[in-house]
Amino acid sequence: KAEWLKPYTAPLLESLGNAKTARLDIFCPGFPADCLETLEEIAMEGKEIFQHAGGGAYHAIPCLNDEVVWLNALHQIATENIAGWGLVPSLDTEIQNRLELAKKALARLTS
Repeated sequence: KAEWLKPYTAPLLESLGNAKTARLDIFCPGFPADCLETLEEIAMEGKEIFQHAGGGAYHAIPCLNDEVVWLNALHQIATENIAGWGLVPSLDTEIQNRLELAKKALARLTS
């Protein structure tokens, strides 16, 4: 089983709190949208760990979620990266094959 990336968040937040860090701005660049992990573990539990250890202001920066600029960028990234996979041509071929079979079946029924 693969190990999670280090340093782990909770011990790092505690050590930053122990160091009396006055302000911490934290965000999760690996998450395109907020979820339980970002909302509960990072925003809520992380704040409690950091401040309980002596840290100051804690700001959890939300994910980009449904921001139009982000959705357009994500669409562009996906579109550029699926180009060349050949998904559309194979789908088009399958559709054309089925259409030809349907036309032949219709011709047999009507002749």
